[in-house]
Amino acid sequence: MSSADLSDLGGARLRLETLAGDALERATRAGASASEVGASLATGLSVTVRKGEVETLEHQRDRGFSVTVYFGHRKGSASTSDLAPAAIAETVDKACTIARYTAEDPCAGLPDPEFVAREQPDLDLDHPWQIDPDQAVSLARDCEAAGLESDARISNTEGGSLSSHRSLRVYANTLGFSGGYASTSHSLSCALIAGKGDDMQRDYWYSVARCAEDLESPAAVGRRAAERALRRVGARRVGTRTVPVIFVAEIARGFIGHMISAIRGAAQYRKASFLLGAAGSQVLPHWFSIEERPHLPRAAGSAPFDGEGVATHDRTLVQDGVLQGYVLSTYSARRLGLQTTGNAGGIHNLLITSGSEDLEGLIRQMGRGLVVTELMGQGINGVTGDYSRGASGFWVEGGELAHPVQEVTIAGNLKDLYLDIQAVGNDVDRRGVIRSGSLLIGRMTIAGD
Repeated sequence: MSSADLSDLGGARLRLETLAGDALERATRAGASASEVGASLATGLSVTVRKGEVETLEHQRDRGFSVTVYFGHRKGSASTSDLAPAAIAETVDKACTIARYTAEDPCAGLPDPEFVAREQPDLDLDHPWQIDPDQAVSLARDCEAAGLESDARISNTEGGSLSSHRSLRVYANTLGFSGGYASTSHSLSCALIAGKGDDMQRDYWYSVARCAEDLESPAAVGRRAAERALRRVGARRVGTRTVPVIFVAEIARGFIGHMISAIRGAAQYRKASFLLGAAGSQVLPHWFSIEERPHLPRAAGSAPFDGEGVATHDRTLVQDGVLQGYVLSTYSARRLGLQTTGNAGGIHNLLITSGSEDLEGLIRQMGRGLVVTELMGQGINGVTGDYSRGASGFWVEGGELAHPVQEVTIAGNLKDLYLDIQAVGNDVDRRGVIRSGSLLIGRMTIAGD
């Protein structure tokens, strides 16, 4: 394929589908009882500007082709970044060789045919941005300049950045499934430093969207980054205590993400989850629900089918606080004696119950405690649920922000913390796959002075 792989999207997709079909036929001739192919093309532009000067400018052009074959219940996989027919043929042959020497696994194989996607809805995911490097640099400069000029106390910058990426993914298997779709992702970000001497604080802001028209303006992103950096000036530690904690929306989705990791099929069949066998039990407050919505137009986690060609569909993951099921691929479902949930490759747009209060309302409701705006470290034990991470944010007294906080550790056990969620804000962050408002937790231990 030429360097302009995605300039002719229809032609690129046809070429990938043809290569995939040829690979499946070759695997069948080699004796494979079943096989599947994933192929992708991606292009992108990324720029970073610092103090008005271009620091990095990158063009990305990636391609991939992976083959998995099954000889009965023996599985072999191989991949290449070379889309030449000879390279693909060699990749198929390598996968077949591997499969002949692997052990039998009764759970290995393609999805059951009834789960394979028969329809592929257009989810409005592809919005290429015809932006050249000069225009990208100009927007990144405008973003950084807006932050630097917004307040004299902004003392330094880590730069403004813009990225624009487009990808095409095709998947096919010997069940007769062949599908593909293109998608885009564009982002604009800025990181700034406020203060002087020993009291310098860094913070950032970013906007991300499928369509460039949905991005926040460069000026808005830069000013928001400046505001966030400025409010952290004067941060100090607080004494060790047990108090309510609020995770702001952009942090809350990661907190919920630990639960999703615990209910993935692999964690369940490996018996490495603090929510082992939790389906049907209360894992969140009775008013709390989580919905999966894979077909939201332009959303970050939308997909017409999963990584195995299984149809994605709406489902309720948690209803009235009760876990309804797990997050399963075909293989993990078979290990557990269950059915795939269409989550090979990950989750698709989780919508968290939101309440009527915004962040300020949650702060008033909390009265006294800690608002967490940043987390550091990876102190999560996925088996026991023990949770301990470095944090910074703001101390609250009398329902109002009192002063910024840094260098503290927050701790608890995730099973207890999830049940102790008191409220979810209506300030939903829609920039990620998990859409949540800020979370108010009843009690966490804060270790500080």
